[in-house]
Amino acid sequence: MLTIDVAVLLAVVVIVRLRRRTQARSRFDEKLTVVIVLALGVLIAPTAAGQGILNILEQLTDGITQASR
Repeated sequence: MLTIDVAVLLAVVVIVRLRRRTQARSRFDEKLTVVIVLALGVLIAPTAAGQGILNILEQLTDGITQASR
């Protein structure tokens, strides 16, 4: 039995959609891509990988904040 992780499937869909030329995208197509990326973010957020990404972003924003002071 083959199982496919939904997050991996959405990541592949996002990569395929983003590889298309910008001129070939309609407004609806761009909105759909945003919705798919948001759904991917919601699926990744509670995982260990999502927590690692969150920690990296927090360190980056803390560094930028401290550098601007």
